[in-house]
Amino acid sequence: MLDVQNRVSAWKEGSFVLASRILGFVACGLVSVVAAPTAARAQAKLEAQYSATLAGLPIGRGTWVIELGEANYSAAATATTSGLLHAFTGGQGSTAAQGTFSGARPLTSIYAATISTRRKSDEIRLTVANGAVKDFKVEPPQDDDPERIPLTDAHRQNVLDPMTASMVRMPGTGDPLAPEACQRKVSVFDGRMRYDLDLAYKRMDKVKAEKGYAGPVVVCTIYFAPIAGHVPSRTAVKYMANLRDMEVWLAPIVGTRVLVPFRAQGPTPLGEAVLEARQFVSMPLPTKAAVSTSPKVQ
Repeated sequence: MLDVQNRVSAWKEGSFVLASRILGFVACGLVSVVAAPTAARAQAKLEAQYSATLAGLPIGRGTWVIELGEANYSAAATATTSGLLHAFTGGQGSTAAQGTFSGARPLTSIYAATISTRRKSDEIRLTVANGAVKDFKVEPPQDDDPERIPLTDAHRQNVLDPMTASMVRMPGTGDPLAPEACQRKVSVFDGRMRYDLDLAYKRMDKVKAEKGYAGPVVVCTIYFAPIAGHVPSRTAVKYMANLRDMEVWLAPIVGTRVLVPFRAQGPTPLGEAVLEARQFVSMPLPTKAAVSTSPKVQ
């Protein structure tokens, strides 16, 4: 019985880490406090709906909306648990990000996330400029566990927020769906923890959403490496750091060189966890010339 309880506890903690820290948008979407780019600069928009399963059983669903401009982006998503997991936790959440970029390099971003269950709520706000965290706020504050690896100013340099880290902007003019999309290491700060995500190319595959995208994806293996802000002895941290079977499947947003997760999967103590897009609809948006005579949206 104790072993079963430990496995359930590890899964709950590990699921949260996988959802909110590794994929950024998986557990929660984005909040409306982040404004979208203006229509005059928008190039493309993605509207996606996702479902999450554990060992084949439904445990959650969510939406993700992204707008991409010439040099800026915004994203908005929401998520809620379903099935038995919802009966136990009543979990729901939201996440938001807005930023600018130059080429393939993010310049600034504002990130906000809220996760709530029947037992507690968690809020995070971040501002990042040129890779440096300029401001952040977390509620409730981090506990004072003496084993926790302390965060320093150095840990808040050369980082991305979790949402921005989930979007891959490919340089060059070739096919963005290439092995090179997986050949990267991402340094992430989520307000409480600093960690690295190492991606490695695994294979090419094909997907077909119920609505929207049908075509190739590039599949990357993800390795999670905690750096600071964590307690090394905790089960979830050790479990995630030892995983070698996590994958993310990247699909393109039409008319751009940006790839985002279509599917993410990984083992848990209770079975395979899968997040997959049921709808993945991307479309080009009007250019500046096309909208110059359009009425302004109030």
